[in-house]
Amino acid sequence: MLTDTARLLAGAEGASLPAVAAFNVITLEYAEGIVAGAERVGLPVLLSISHNAVRFHGGLRPIAAACLALAEQAQVPVGLHLDHCEDAALVLACADLGFGSAMFDASTLPYEQNVAQTAEVAAAGRAGGLWIEAELGEIGGKDGAHAPGVRTDPAEAAAFVAATGVDGLAVAVGTSHAMTERTAEPDTALIRRIATALPVPLVLHGSSGVADAAIRAAVAAGIRKVNVGTQLSAAYSAAFAAAAGPGPDPRAALAAARAAISDSVAHLLGVISTPVPSNPVPPTPVGSNSNH
Repeated sequence: MLTDTARLLAGAEGASLPAVAAFNVITLEYAEGIVAGAERVGLPVLLSISHNAVRFHGGLRPIAAACLALAEQAQVPVGLHLDHCEDAALVLACADLGFGSAMFDASTLPYEQNVAQTAEVAAAGRAGGLWIEAELGEIGGKDGAHAPGVRTDPAEAAAFVAATGVDGLAVAVGTSHAMTERTAEPDTALIRRIATALPVPLVLHGSSGVADAAIRAAVAAGIRKVNVGTQLSAAYSAAFAAAAGPGPDPRAALAAARAAISDSVAHLLGVISTPVPSNPVPPTPVGSNSNH
């Protein structure tokens, strides 16, 4: 069922869900696999279409229409999100295509310009029913503008949110876009400091490079929206290559790739939606006398 992003995130903020996951859509098979994975585990999900995917398709409307149809017939709540969009007009137009949220990305601009443009888009977007996300500075791995070691300053983030009126903020806490190995370690102490300083949900980009336990720890520290892209593409590409045959019909390979997306989503939704115990039981030391 089609559901607004704000409603899903309100559930995360109210602790009925630890966080909401947003998975990147590149083709129809991605979207089908994401919804199928969400339905397998009975959890809500966001279909996230990036500005790069919009460019790939030559426009937003066709892929958005497919995602909207899938969301409307899904057996779990599904929201539509426009990600890393640098075009203010496209952000504001996406509400008419069924989107409940968008990330306006002015992060490569000087701070004052980022604030001015983001504030304008946030006000107009809210009037149109959109939940607006922004980014302060650029998360590592995008266009080389910042090294992965960049970190969001809590005080600056609080000032940015107050000045722009955004509904959510993507923060730089140790992750990087397009990572193919899960070696990134989010700074959970910094996440807690930012979450305490800000009145809006925090978003973790570059989550494909983060191991399961570290994702859970980041959510426990205050992340409320987790974005995943590269990990799905890696699963899709590997499954497609393994199943591709010599004939001209690609459907068997596409079905395998779609199933790999579904498997990845089902697993990651379980990770993201499993709370970290407040008082975890320590492991039994090797060589102990425990009978358990």
